[in-house]
Amino acid sequence: MSRYPLVSNVFSSDIKQEATRVGFGRGLKLAGEADERVVALSADLTESTQISLFKEAFPERFIEIGVAEQNLVTVASGLARAGKVPFTSSYAAFSPGRNWEQIRTTICLNEMPVKIIGSHAGISVGPDGATHQMLEDIALMRVLPHMVVIAPGDSIEAEKATRAIASNGQPSYLRLAREKTPIFSTKDSPFEIGKAYVLREGSDMTLLGTGTMTYQLLLAAEQLEKDGIKSEVVHVPTIKPLDETTIFESLYKTGRAVTAEEAQVAGGFGSAISELITQHAPMPLLRLGIHDRFGESGTPAELLDHFGLTGDKMAKEIKKFYGSDRRRGLIGKLKRSN
Repeated sequence: MSRYPLVSNVFSSDIKQEATRVGFGRGLKLAGEADERVVALSADLTESTQISLFKEAFPERFIEIGVAEQNLVTVASGLARAGKVPFTSSYAAFSPGRNWEQIRTTICLNEMPVKIIGSHAGISVGPDGATHQMLEDIALMRVLPHMVVIAPGDSIEAEKATRAIASNGQPSYLRLAREKTPIFSTKDSPFEIGKAYVLREGSDMTLLGTGTMTYQLLLAAEQLEKDGIKSEVVHVPTIKPLDETTIFESLYKTGRAVTAEEAQVAGGFGSAISELITQHAPMPLLRLGIHDRFGESGTPAELLDHFGLTGDKMAKEIKKFYGSDRRRGLIGKLKRSN
């Protein structure tokens, strides 16, 4: 299992916060400095998605497509075919929400290394409401052949992930949030595409988080420990491909899994974990996220609380789940003994 440094004040109320989209903006500028093949395309959302930092630094390598998301990714595919490394940015509700067929046909089918940045994902978009709260993007993107899917946990990791996909040579989707969220990682915390990281060790259950929900699971684990429940928190920023080794090292130890995502659990991250353990080591699983409904209008804090995606609300659900199954740890022990 990987060592993962956390900030010293990870449970403090004054922990630094920053939107993951801001980390992306910094990362893209650095990627552009490192590789002149990197180009950027926007669908009339330059400032909102923070691709503006790249535009200011490299105006000759920036293309404003306008409100035409299908054209956004098809032009990017053509640029990739010409040897460029294109990054496209829009709200996730529009890309991949509006242009999935073009992503499938022009990018994935041809294995073009286009980087699709879906900003403002999840319910934490806030007052914009259900039309702009993209909850289905993980499910849409992870089923595409050749597509890498990443949901950074904080802005520092978003910066690292942006630089990583710039050189991975594959179609890639980066899922970002609008709202400021706690920065729990450090400059020294590792990030590698396809790797998961143990942030907190435990023996009673494994809490698997992706994106900004990992921080909420850290809060939940701290609260659960007060009740005598020792939870292992595993951060899974790369949803596809999954780090099966790290995930199963934890699951074999605890014998029980909980997933958390700010997205539809049907077809999303929770489904990916469910498919994995069903194939290899069936065990009790609780999937936390959005269950077959659309978002609503409200402040980000109100919505996270309403949908039960705060550390406090998740701790209560996890505690009930823990107490409802007498087979705790049995599957893992049997697996290790064979």
